[in-house]
Amino acid sequence: MSFDHICSKQLLYLSYLQKNFHLNILEQNLEDYMAAHVEGFEGPLEVRQFKGGQSNPTYQLVTPNKKYVMRRKPPGKLLPSAHAVDREYKVITALGSIDFPVPRTYCLCEDESVVGTMFYIMDMVEGRILWDPLLPDLPKEGRRPIFEAKIQTLAYLHNADYKTIGLGDFGKEGEYFERQISRWTKQYQLSETQEITSMNKLIGWLPGNIPSNDEVSIVHGDYRLDNMVLHQDKPEVAAVLDWELSTLGHPLGDFTYHLMQWYMPSEAGSTNTLKDCDFGMLNIPDAAEYTRLYCEATQRDSIENMDFYIAYNMFRLAGILQGIVGRVRDGTASNEHAALMEDRVKPLSDVGWLYAQKAGAVG
Repeated sequence: MSFDHICSKQLLYLSYLQKNFHLNILEQNLEDYMAAHVEGFEGPLEVRQFKGGQSNPTYQLVTPNKKYVMRRKPPGKLLPSAHAVDREYKVITALGSIDFPVPRTYCLCEDESVVGTMFYIMDMVEGRILWDPLLPDLPKEGRRPIFEAKIQTLAYLHNADYKTIGLGDFGKEGEYFERQISRWTKQYQLSETQEITSMNKLIGWLPGNIPSNDEVSIVHGDYRLDNMVLHQDKPEVAAVLDWELSTLGHPLGDFTYHLMQWYMPSEAGSTNTLKDCDFGMLNIPDAAEYTRLYCEATQRDSIENMDFYIAYNMFRLAGILQGIVGRVRDGTASNEHAALMEDRVKPLSDVGWLYAQKAGAVG
């Protein structure tokens, strides 16, 4: 997320795996549990932890015939509402019922005696995870189809009838921006390690300037290239990963978060930004064209108040990253590299305030 507060994007990079020597997991307990609750499971079981990741610890579960993935709640002191792996399990399972590209889920275990915290198990989806949004390893003609596949998949999510698939209670309907601004303001303030003037200005300006066009859909919350598995040989999304921030929300908040890659300052990102690229040379749609593709797929004429949405998403991401910094301070972050996030909070806040000013903010 900047996007690297989420760990599941590591899923297919086996070079990032390490053997599970030091984890407080009783492998035999887990193997016994899987034998009883995972259809078709056959041991023996080997547990490996994916390196990196700032949120819910993620593990590869290897058997002679199949690989699975386990996501579990981290131990220790946690921020309110964070690390809700049961919500991840619920939304992935529901979306799988309408053939949305997600891993197959097997079980949710709330019995903390098995591995120490709540966890769920799903398939490991094979394919490609691409990190660089410029897609430098793909031929020029292969880049645009990837972007088209991404936006069609996001539109499918936003067009889904969430009530029909059992997600009517997955979040509050309406006032999404109000709730999100309140949530990330509280998390930011609980985790604050430095005073950032632009962030404080955003906290003061955003609540009173929310657009009035309220809508409700399922939102992913962290939809970006490295949180999906692409088909190995085709420009198709095989699986969307990392649903920790998903809820019922405003689809335009979700889309414009995805669009941030086109606006991201280089000093605030963990990957290349699409800002100021030669889109024609790269055969990648610019922000205006990408927005048009989304509007076509969701039956919209256009998107107004874009400056507000960019300001909001810069603020939101800054709040998410500051939460990681706070977990480092409190000793509950799942990766030592999370401390580097602190350097990215101010650039995000500064750009957010710049777009707030474009939207009419003064001060």
